Amino acid sequence: MDFGLTGKRALVMSSSRGLGLGCAQMLAAEGVHVLLTGRSSDKLAQAAAEITAKGKGKADYVVCDLTDSGAVDTLANAAAEVLGGVDILVNNTGGPPPGRMVDADVSVLAAQFDTMVLNVIALTARLLPAMQAQKWGRVITLGSSGVIQPIPNLGLSNALRSALVGWSKSLSNDVAADGVTVNMLLPGRIHTERVDELDGAAAKRTGKSLDDTRSASRATIPAGRYGTVEEFASVCAFLASANASYVTGGLIRCDGGAIKSV
Repeated sequence: MDFGLTGKRALVMSSSRGLGLGCAQMLAAEGVHVLLTGRSSDKLAQAAAEITAKGKGKADYVVCDLTDSGAVDTLANAAAEVLGGVDILVNNTGGPPPGRMVDADVSVLAAQFDTMVLNVIALTARLLPAMQAQKWGRVITLGSSGVIQPIPNLGLSNALRSALVGWSKSLSNDVAADGVTVNMLLPGRIHTERVDELDGAAAKRTGKSLDDTRSASRATIPAGRYGTVEEFASVCAFLASANASYVTGGLIRCDGGAIKSV
C-alpha cells in the first residue's frame, strides 16, 4: 500500500529512542523527511545517520529539552529552517515519575503539566496555521492506554495525558474541514526502554523478580505478549498517510487488547 507520504515533512518529538524513534523510522521508510528531537546529541546523530542511510526518506535532528522555557521556539524554528515547514507533527513527551496519585507532589505535577501538556498544545498551535493554509496536515499525539483505563501506580501520567484527550478531540473538530486530521495514538505495553524502567520499578516496589513482574504483566494482555515498537509505529504511519484522511478525532488503541472497556 502506498501511503502517499513521499516528500512530506515530519517533526517527531522525543525521538532519540523508544516510540518516538520508531515512529520517525517508519515515516522515513515511507519517504518522509523527519526531524528528530531529544536531549542527547549523540543518540540523535546516530539515529539520524542510520535512518538516512536506509534511503527513501531522510532524517535531521535538533537538540531540545522539553523542560526548557524556550523549547517550543527551538522546535518551531528548527522545523522551519531544516524542513521548510511541517506536514506531520508527532507529539510525544517523556512520562512523569511513577507513583500513586494520592502521593503526588503538586510541584512535580505543575512542572510535568508544562512539559507534557502546555508545550504540546503550544507547539501544535504554532505549526497548525500552515497546515490549514495548505489544506493538508496530520497531528498525532502519542498518549497512553491510561487515558481510557487508568494504570495502577502511574497516577501523574493518567491525569496529565488525559488532559490532552479533550484538547485533541476539540481541535480535530475545528480543523477537519481544512484537511487536517488530529488523533491520539494510545500504546499499551509496547516493549521500550521506558517499559523496562517501569517494570524494574514495579519489581523493586513489590519485591518480585523482574521475570515474574513481566510474566504478570503479560498475563493481563489478551495477546499474551508485549507489542513491538514496529507494530506501534506502523499504526502511526497509517494515521499520517493520505489513506487515513477520513480518520480524525480518534483515540486509536495499539495495546494487544489490554484495555478492558469497549
